[in-house]
Amino acid sequence: MKKLVISTVAAAVMATGALAHFQMMYTPNTALTKGKTIELKHVFTHPFADEHTMDMAGVEEFYSITEKKGKKDLKDTLKPITWKGNHNPGKAYTSKYKARNMGDHVLVMVPTPYFEKREDVYIQQITKSVINVAGVPNGWDADLGLKAEIVPLTKPYAIYEGGSFTGIVKSKGKVVPYAEIEVEYLNNVPDMKNNAMGKNKYTAPQDAFVTMGIKANKDGEFTFAIPKAGFWAFGALGVGSDTEYKGKELSQDAVIWIEAKPMK
Repeated sequence: MKKLVISTVAAAVMATGALAHFQMMYTPNTALTKGKTIELKHVFTHPFADEHTMDMAGVEEFYSITEKKGKKDLKDTLKPITWKGNHNPGKAYTSKYKARNMGDHVLVMVPTPYFEKREDVYIQQITKSVINVAGVPNGWDADLGLKAEIVPLTKPYAIYEGGSFTGIVKSKGKVVPYAEIEVEYLNNVPDMKNNAMGKNKYTAPQDAFVTMGIKANKDGEFTFAIPKAGFWAFGALGVGSDTEYKGKELSQDAVIWIEAKPMK
């Protein structure tokens, strides 16, 4: 019954693309030529329309995984900020990360569930992003066994505009067949200095183009063609192992961010 309710909520959200939520974990460049300290912004928002910024309820976990150092807790690097969306401000976080070793740096954030009053359901988006230093691949495709996870089959930081991204939806290492997936484009360049969204670049011809809905196949696999350079978010809805929080339904989603580069 719980899975049915979550599926119903997921379907309702997908049918109204402008309402789609995404946990953002943004840094301006995910493919670094050399090691450096990077800044990240953690915002719960609507990447394409930016018509509402949600208050983050907190963070349960935030960590990195690298080949050299393994798992490293980063929660103490988070600092609360007010993020200025184009419609309203919201509670968010900023952090700095030392991406110094060559290779892949997988960043994972597990936010405290957010209560969506309109649907009377909690949402928790377990979010991944991969930063690479110097082009050395050594962990971008790892299955971390998360409660909700998109395991990439394409390097998330090495995609040209016009290319494609393929991933597998999993929950605790097990494939989730026919998962429903939302896809959104980050439709502006965030202002890192002023903790604010930039001006939207594109206008969707219809709501279905704001949040694009696709489905995984029986093996949990999906592919999406990337029409524009920039950042794209993929969210697999209600695929997590946890289905209840504080006595209410919980949609535990898997989110991954990828970056496509223009070919110059």
